Amino acid sequence: MFSKANKASNVNMQSQESRTDAAVKAVPSIISADLSIKGDLESGGEIQVDGVVTGDIRCKALIVGVKGSVVGEVSAQTVRLHGAVKGMIRAKSVFLASTARMSGDVEHESLAIEPGAYMEGHCKRITETTLTPVIEAPRPERTMIGASRVGGMPKPAIAAT
Repeated sequence: MFSKANKASNVNMQSQESRTDAAVKAVPSIISADLSIKGDLESGGEIQVDGVVTGDIRCKALIVGVKGSVVGEVSAQTVRLHGAVKGMIRAKSVFLASTARMSGDVEHESLAIEPGAYMEGHCKRITETTLTPVIEAPRPERTMIGASRVGGMPKPAIAAT
């Protein structure tokens, strides 16, 4: 009843369950090439669009495939565009492949555009402080030891040797 074999099998089952849970969480949500969606999409993970989405998308990572297209506003941490987007993109990192067709403004912290990509709109660099987190729990405020409320950052100490 309480043999080592049972304990080992219980441990193996628990580790398999945790691996399965991790694998399920890591799988992206895929909009296949023959699917067309009208409405907003919201995910805490990755979305891959190979079909057509008419609506806003909020997610952690968005990949638009070569045949994929999005008409609406995109808000994500990372965006990889191989297909078409007509609307605003707001992301920390944006990559436009050579097959990308972008019509709209891009607000980014990091932007890469391959030769051959079509881009019509304005690009605006934003800092991490102005970038709103995408579907994440609010972070607690950090306080710095030694920082004054008025002065901000503490002055560095000068040491003589």
